[in-house]
Amino acid sequence: MITARAFSGKKYVVLGLARSGMAAVESLLASGAEVTAWDRQDNAREALAGRCAIADPMEIELAGFDAVVVSPGVPLNTHPLKAKAKAAGVPIIGDIELFSQAQPELPEHFVVGITGTNGKSTTTALVHHILKEAGVNTVMGGNIGLPIMAQDPLEPNDKGLPVYVLELSSYQIDLTFTLACKATALLNITPDHLDRYENFEAYAASKARLMDMLDPFGVSLLPTSAEAAAFHNKRGPYEWIGPPYDASNQAEWPSLQGPHNLENAIFASHICGELFLTNGAIAHGLRTYPGLPHRMERLGTFDGVLVINDSKATNPASTAPALAAWPAEDGHKRIHWICGGLAKTDNLDECAPHFGNVAAAYTIGEAGALFGELLAPHMKVEPCEKLCEATAHALNAAQPGDVVMLSPACASFDQFRDYEVRGDTFREIVGKLTDERPAA
Repeated sequence: MITARAFSGKKYVVLGLARSGMAAVESLLASGAEVTAWDRQDNAREALAGRCAIADPMEIELAGFDAVVVSPGVPLNTHPLKAKAKAAGVPIIGDIELFSQAQPELPEHFVVGITGTNGKSTTTALVHHILKEAGVNTVMGGNIGLPIMAQDPLEPNDKGLPVYVLELSSYQIDLTFTLACKATALLNITPDHLDRYENFEAYAASKARLMDMLDPFGVSLLPTSAEAAAFHNKRGPYEWIGPPYDASNQAEWPSLQGPHNLENAIFASHICGELFLTNGAIAHGLRTYPGLPHRMERLGTFDGVLVINDSKATNPASTAPALAAWPAEDGHKRIHWICGGLAKTDNLDECAPHFGNVAAAYTIGEAGALFGELLAPHMKVEPCEKLCEATAHALNAAQPGDVVMLSPACASFDQFRDYEVRGDTFREIVGKLTDERPAA
């Protein structure tokens, strides 16, 4: 784990003891800090019994603490902790800020910070993969993989300085203040998480703060789209990355199909170029990237039908590029689209330009009726409610050369704990339904 003398002898409250919170507690304790921890779950608190104080920060005096470390899942826009900590003069930070404060004590290194409404997990994992394939010591963390404070410090090697690649949500950026990055990237920005922000402009401003977290030789990579207008006054140096993109080599990247993955690949290539990788090393990484679970994940080809798990597409903006990835051929619509869940919007406008690629939609979950009404004028719709029913109908209807794709354009919480459980369930269903079919 990462520890720092900077934490020794200081007092911290940690609220939220899931993965990142527990990693923060372990790091702080190992660094010699005094920790008070709290979580609503009894088992989380019990895991730390006898090792640190256990107390709800809303029921203790906060004056005298050096910081309150909160999980990104704590809604500070409504939680009374924000006002209480402010009154006590105690900053509220996250585990990424702890990493930032430990940076000066780590062996010399680079940090990459990647944000955006969609595509940040893929781009983070892709940058990490390209670096690893090139022999650079690297880890990824933040909103992906292991909590960054739980990972061991990186050492330089003969390939250069090590690189910490961080996927950063707006919630994490809100809790980070001193991070020093060699490169930051904003991939895109569309309305999302508006339950946590006053409006889209406030959400965009949250993302924009990452662009200020550069080291003296760092660079920010920004999209040229109109949605990025909030970033045009950010301090440089920066580069604008935008279409038209060169797609001439995309056919060589099997796990990076579709216009959204072309955009992810372009950003990842620019980031790795800022880290001094050669064009050959970058090209090799793009060719060998295996993809992420639940994000345009290829589950196999069965009787000529390609099955895609895109459960991580939890909003229409994320689903839209997936629908664009398999265009109709000679008038034949190829995609059998499983969609629905807990809707984040009352429309599918961002998906509409690609309806012409869809042979049929199989609606599930709470949004099934709404999506059925929206889609019926444009394509065949089968109301299914349950994922197992939708998958069976889609596989039965698909012909060789077609694509059966779960890309819900919705959150999962009406029927599943999270998008990962939804995607794992889809994988299991596909496995059972295709046991007798050859996979490729």
